[in-house]
Amino acid sequence: MDLNKTPIFSLINRRMGWLTQRQNILAHNIANSDTPGFKPKDLSKKSFQRMLETPQASMTMTQTSGSHIAPRHVKGPYRHEVAKDTYESALGGNAVVLEEQLMKVSETRGAHSLATNLYRKHVQMLKQAIGRDR
Repeated sequence: MDLNKTPIFSLINRRMGWLTQRQNILAHNIANSDTPGFKPKDLSKKSFQRMLETPQASMTMTQTSGSHIAPRHVKGPYRHEVAKDTYESALGGNAVVLEEQLMKVSETRGAHSLATNLYRKHVQMLKQAIGRDR
């Protein structure tokens, strides 16, 4: 039985993928906090209803011949957007506010912990149902 094909585990996996990618973007924002002209990015928020829908297949660039140029970045299924609500901007045009980014990192960590706990509890429930709860 593939647990990733069950609705609850599929939903939790997609949520954890979103959170992981958001954490990477926030880390990139923090790493560029001194880069002149850098604008922080974030992932667009997904509604719960849209997360319940099955993911649409997206078109990706492939390299069909050795002489073709390989794609530089493989983007995930989530849409990036420049953060709009920044409180301040440095003289060099950098709009990264470390306090904002750290608050978002903390929020993401809490959501990831919740998703991990839900996953673990559902696995424990399945183990108990089949008699392997030890």
